[in-house]
Amino acid sequence: MSSDTKPRPQRRVNGLAVFGGTAVAIALGVVIGANLLFPSSLREPLPASTQAAPPAATAALPPASSPAPARKRAQAETDRVPAAAGAFRPPPESSMPDGDYGKVIRLGEQVFVNTGQFARQYVGNDLSCANCHLDAGRLANSAPLWASFIHYPAYRSKTGQVDTLASRIQGCFQFSMNGKAPPQDDEIMTALQTYAFWLAKGAPVGTPVAGSGYPKLMKSAQPPAFARGEKVYAQDCALCHGPDGLGQRAGDHQVFPPLWGPRSFNWGAGMHQLGNASAFIKANMPLGKGGTLSDQDAWDAADFMDSHERPQDPRFSGSVEATRKKYHDSDDSLYGRTVNGHLLGGGR
Repeated sequence: MSSDTKPRPQRRVNGLAVFGGTAVAIALGVVIGANLLFPSSLREPLPASTQAAPPAATAALPPASSPAPARKRAQAETDRVPAAAGAFRPPPESSMPDGDYGKVIRLGEQVFVNTGQFARQYVGNDLSCANCHLDAGRLANSAPLWASFIHYPAYRSKTGQVDTLASRIQGCFQFSMNGKAPPQDDEIMTALQTYAFWLAKGAPVGTPVAGSGYPKLMKSAQPPAFARGEKVYAQDCALCHGPDGLGQRAGDHQVFPPLWGPRSFNWGAGMHQLGNASAFIKANMPLGKGGTLSDQDAWDAADFMDSHERPQDPRFSGSVEATRKKYHDSDDSLYGRTVNGHLLGGGR
């Protein structure tokens, strides 16, 4: 890891650029699917004593015969994008069934795309599932949701046990969403698993499938460096995610997600690992231009992103040193490392 201790310069993105980025997102919808339609009514997490399930979530869904116009446009965009070589292509949204079964599938899609709205009581940040699993969980090489269905149950070193799809989803809420795990019999869990099942229709179960994860990168020629990553971020990432990494909003609408800070994923999320982050960046970023960054740039951008503070790992054992030793003892994690004079994981 980089030992560069160069202070981070303050950077600004002019108002026109920010307005342009937001306007493009709003005008075009989502370049590669529903991924940019982030939660439209995010709120600060409610105290446990006042949390309540979103009222009549299923009733808020669009009728089976009339998908939301924005999702129609998004699906049209997706249909024009060729699938990755050899990758499975999930069924089109237009083929969702009617009736009660279709309602549950549609609820799962809404939870996935607008997580903070439809699963508010379990979410603690400004992210949605679709921020890391693009095009509403469809896009190959972005850990698509259909792949989760065909590859679980599976043993995971993170948990030291065989995880079911349900327990894997619960972990996403705890770590990536910095929230709490929904009970396995919750409507939210049923909807997400039903949506995953429907997306995976026709996919082979339990066998490797192209595009089912993030394509791992070989180690970069040079060790990832904060200073180089800062330059990559300023050039290719800041327009959407902001110079401060806190994302961008349009009123209550989270247009682009925060990459660090108190409203981002926590130190237990898979995206805090450099290997995952670099692979995701290489394959999918900048949005709509995946594959255009060099491998070195992807590693450096991941190092810069993951060199910033974020919410504590829920498995925190009382000290950063002990937590690193138990859960983060590898070069893939910057948790517990000192960058620019700050001990990551120690808070601000």
